[in-house]
Amino acid sequence: MKILAVQNRMGIGDMVIFLPFIEAISKNFNVPVSILVKENSKAIQFLKDNKTINEIIILDRGNKISKGRHDGIIGSYKLVKDLKKYNFDKIFIFNSSFRFNLIARAAGIKDIHQYPLFQKKNQHIIDAAKNFIKKELNIRTESEPKILLNNKLIENAKLEYKINNNEINILLGIGGSGSTKRIPAKTFIDFMNLVTERYKCKFFLATGKDIEEQKILHEILETNLKEKCHVLDNLSISEILPIIKNCNISICNDSSFGHLSSGLGIKTVVLMADTPLLYGSYNPKMYPIIPDGEITVEHDTLGKDRINPNKIFEQFKKIVD
Repeated sequence: MKILAVQNRMGIGDMVIFLPFIEAISKNFNVPVSILVKENSKAIQFLKDNKTINEIIILDRGNKISKGRHDGIIGSYKLVKDLKKYNFDKIFIFNSSFRFNLIARAAGIKDIHQYPLFQKKNQHIIDAAKNFIKKELNIRTESEPKILLNNKLIENAKLEYKINNNEINILLGIGGSGSTKRIPAKTFIDFMNLVTERYKCKFFLATGKDIEEQKILHEILETNLKEKCHVLDNLSISEILPIIKNCNISICNDSSFGHLSSGLGIKTVVLMADTPLLYGSYNPKMYPIIPDGEITVEHDTLGKDRINPNKIFEQFKKIVD
């Protein structure tokens, strides 16, 4: 039996969130599931060792600058052609798009399971997936994504980066896809100073190449904390994952590294400044910190300057002590 799951949301975080539901399909039919995902999900980089996933097929959708291969009517025909060659028996579509329903039919997939059509508005990302799997397979699914890694990669990273079990190894996810999510360098520096006063530790700094992210990185490296830091911005996600797996704890902005580290089973303190709280609390390995003065966090909370380093440190102590 050949099964395809369609997860067409953008980004690493959403890809991680859907892993338990894809795993549930795989376990129910006792076969690995192929997935159709966007390239910016980075699924190829962090799911190659997940045994419940077979083929990773890229949905080539464009952006404001250029069109993708699967955009528009012609793109739909091309996607049909691409899917036909796999001869899928079943498809699970994690969206309400009539377009994907038609594409599945045209690709010759006879057994189609999909969210209710035309009901995308105000759709809860996790509850909709839970209800879908319960309705279609009668399975109750917990929201605890798991990213698997080859043990040899983990051991090699431990040796290469001289990761010592006598130290507390801390991932700092200081990057972020949006400016309102990026916590200022000073907050991280104040937290790091609190930690180093009490604990013997090493910091692994994960960020992207965006100019503003690099400013935060260099501001941290300009302090006397530099000698305790390892910078990871020149590594790919697949290279960073084994390093994260060797860490005792992660402290991350609401960014890909928060989703990845919690998915790897690392207890992750998520600094929630400007995104709905569920994105930092859907996994039991996540411990959200919200801005001072707030009782929750949503889009436009704009709280990055009100994340309290003392609160981060208090949560850190609860986890590591």
